Amino acid sequence: MKNTRIRILYIDDEIHNLNAFKASFRRNYEIYTALSAQEAKQVLKGVDVHIIIADQKMPVTTGVEFFYDIKDILPDPIRILLTGYTDVEDIIDAINKGHIYSYIKKPWDEHELHRSINNAYEIYSARKQLKEKVLELEKTNDELNRFIYSTSHDLRSPLMSVLGIINLSRLDQTVTDPMGYMDMIESCVVKLDGFIQKIIEYYRNSRLDLEYEKIDFNNLFNDCVDTFKHQNTAIEFKVNVEQPFDFKGDTFRISVILNNLISNAVKYQKPGATNPQVNLSAKVEPHKATIKIVDNGIGILSEHLNNIFKMFFRSKNNNKPGSGIGLYIVKEALTKINGTISVDSQYGEGTQFEITIPNRNEFDT
Repeated sequence: MKNTRIRILYIDDEIHNLNAFKASFRRNYEIYTALSAQEAKQVLKGVDVHIIIADQKMPVTTGVEFFYDIKDILPDPIRILLTGYTDVEDIIDAINKGHIYSYIKKPWDEHELHRSINNAYEIYSARKQLKEKVLELEKTNDELNRFIYSTSHDLRSPLMSVLGIINLSRLDQTVTDPMGYMDMIESCVVKLDGFIQKIIEYYRNSRLDLEYEKIDFNNLFNDCVDTFKHQNTAIEFKVNVEQPFDFKGDTFRISVILNNLISNAVKYQKPGATNPQVNLSAKVEPHKATIKIVDNGIGILSEHLNNIFKMFFRSKNNNKPGSGIGLYIVKEALTKINGTISVDSQYGEGTQFEITIPNRNEFDT
């Protein structure tokens, strides 16, 4: 923007002040003038100015009032207030609320005003460049997310084909696999497919709009249990729901949260445990729901508790397969629905996650 001629709008109800400003600065800047706030708004409809200078004491609308009126529809131009009075309270209020960048006393000094204009334009340029960089980063991030999502979907198709071939080979009596290679291949494919599904979950959580609908936690828990109970048939699932009030929430994100937490509760059971358990409970109140997922599995080391919600973090106290993004997705999904989560774990004894989720039914009544 170095070659851009600075465009300034000067508003003053005294014509001789406008003429004096033009005479002093027209060689340096592109000058536009207005005798009132209303006239200034008309100018701003057709001209993209960088700096707006307004006199404070004008009939009908003061300079501060004018800046307040345009701050939302025209946030970019830098605003400078001219005043010949000691309107200290108005000026301080305007500066604190961000209505103006600075103020200059009248009669203005040409060198001082020139310096203020150039400083203001430097700020305008820096903000403009920052905004452009942010938009560029947002575009790049969006394109990357779309690419990852598309790639993840495309990868699942050949993986499912590999699993299909493995199952066919098991049905074929002529195929032998004494070393168990098919099982190893299947295990790797399932692990990779699970990771891909986590990526898809993350993408959908970040992109999909919130949709609130009535939720029955008994049904939701039972669906989750049906999904994971086959992974360890020895686990006893206990479900306890207190729902005397209707609950409305985002079903997709709450399901993602529960599926990830219950999946971990199943996955991180102690090897050879005689009574593995996963307890699910929900208590619905008018303004929130409190959900607990408790297991008696291997637990989490205390020094790891502050890191478990970080992306790709995996505890070193187990050799279980995992992507390291499940709990990160849980935290992101809860952030989307303004929920909270806490964890209490004793290594070797088990883990409890407690979640609170706002009841949107309260907001709709």
